[in-house]
Amino acid sequence: MPKVNGASLLRGLIGTAGLLAVLEAAGRLGAWDTERLPLVSTVLLRAGELLTDPEFLVSARSSLTTWALALLVTIAIAVPAGLLLGMVKPAEMAVRPLIEFLRPIPSVALIPLVILLYSETTHMRITVAVYAALWPVLINTIYGVRDVDPLAKETLRSFGFGPGSVAYRVVLPGAAPFIATGIRLAASVAIVLVVTSELIAGGIEGVGVYITIAQSGNRLDLMIGATILVGLFGILVNALLVAGENRLFRWHRARAGAAT
Repeated sequence: MPKVNGASLLRGLIGTAGLLAVLEAAGRLGAWDTERLPLVSTVLLRAGELLTDPEFLVSARSSLTTWALALLVTIAIAVPAGLLLGMVKPAEMAVRPLIEFLRPIPSVALIPLVILLYSETTHMRITVAVYAALWPVLINTIYGVRDVDPLAKETLRSFGFGPGSVAYRVVLPGAAPFIATGIRLAASVAIVLVVTSELIAGGIEGVGVYITIAQSGNRLDLMIGATILVGLFGILVNALLVAGENRLFRWHRARAGAAT
């Protein structure tokens, strides 16, 4: 699992600040029409103002609620399915062709179909986000189960523990680092699909709806500002989940380091 140290973070911040400064200078020197494409400073100012804009906050709350529900549904489906497929090899072999067929299908391409199935936009957004986020959790869970020490499972079986106890006491804890990585990847995928579905399908609330309204008013500064905030949210969630992985699964990092 990746661990971001202070030096790496500082270098990243310096690089980002340098790029923004170059873009700001280029805009002020007339590299593009700032009436059409606003300056970096203008966009950052608008992004800061959006954090106190009641209309945007209502839209953000709607998107984040949908994202959280989609992630919970994803975990509830993918983790048990991954444990089952990882532990029961014949089932995994039977389902693998279907997984490999469905996984490459772009989730965005399914939005028109899902719109026909659901009249309620929240259900549509959750369905699309779950479809996209399902695969990283499912695949990582399957591989995590395979990585569990077979001796530990056989030892528990030799003491008379059934499949359920083996899964709960050995398989699930052993696969937990892989599951956590899958959830971290799924969290980023889910927020992208929620906003994308709002952009395409519309609705009453949501960051994607807010961006669409800003576009209709030719407010490129608000569009980019809202997009930046979505990106920052994704970075924050990823950083928190990485920190959680590093804290909870130090033993896995140590074992992986010893193996290499």
